[in-house]
Amino acid sequence: MTTLLLSLLLALAQAALPGVRPLPAPLSVARWWDPPPTPYAAGHRGVDLSAPVGAELRAVAAGRVHHAGPVAGRGVLSLTLPNGLRTTYEPVRPLVTEGEQVTAGQVVAVLTEGSHCPAPCLHWGLLAGEVYLNPLTLLARPTPRLLPADPGGV
Repeated sequence: MTTLLLSLLLALAQAALPGVRPLPAPLSVARWWDPPPTPYAAGHRGVDLSAPVGAELRAVAAGRVHHAGPVAGRGVLSLTLPNGLRTTYEPVRPLVTEGEQVTAGQVVAVLTEGSHCPAPCLHWGLLAGEVYLNPLTLLARPTPRLLPADPGGV
């Protein structure tokens, strides 16, 4: 049952494709999504993307600002997307206010100090109700390219 629910939630996340990157390309993942086995267990409920303090962060899709302000001493921005998913960014200084409509690609926040990474990073999360999903599923998958074989390496 849990597998079926997670599959459904991932399909909902992918329905929002293609999303806009929250940071300019290329994205550099400092720490990958590692969902906890149970709701209160240890895990990593998002991805950490390396970026300098002051980096401009963009809305990954059109939506409405759910929360813009401090949570536990850190600046947090949370956007509700049209399909009911909610994406979060932290630590940030929001440039938008609660209830405001945002467009895909709009600059919505600036990365601040206070990261839990060794170097500055954006913690980017995605929720479907109370279930955490991998936010990278919001982005279009890269197109694989086949390269010619190295004839000298055979």
